[in-house]
Amino acid sequence: MTAPGEIVSATRRLDPALADLLRSLKAGDRVKITQTVRVGSRVWTAEVVGAYRGVNYLATGVTTERVPEDDIVVPTVHFAKDNGELASVSLDENTKITRT
Repeated sequence: MTAPGEIVSATRRLDPALADLLRSLKAGDRVKITQTVRVGSRVWTAEVVGAYRGVNYLATGVTTERVPEDDIVVPTVHFAKDNGELASVSLDENTKITRT
């Protein structure tokens, strides 16, 4: 995986500092990812630490055939947890990533 030159989200504006950090990361760099989780009225943060693998895009769409412009494209960070599990998180406006 390679870091794209420009990291964009189809629905939300990414923090320019986050985009700059993602462009500067190299495979194997240690990162801590913090996201806000909301279920109903409950809100909490979830953190994970691992080795950065790269950025890619997840293309989602609806279950019926429609025009490609209806697809939602979400930037996704791929990483390896310390236990060896490969994982990915989709970025949103509340995602925080720090180099550790």
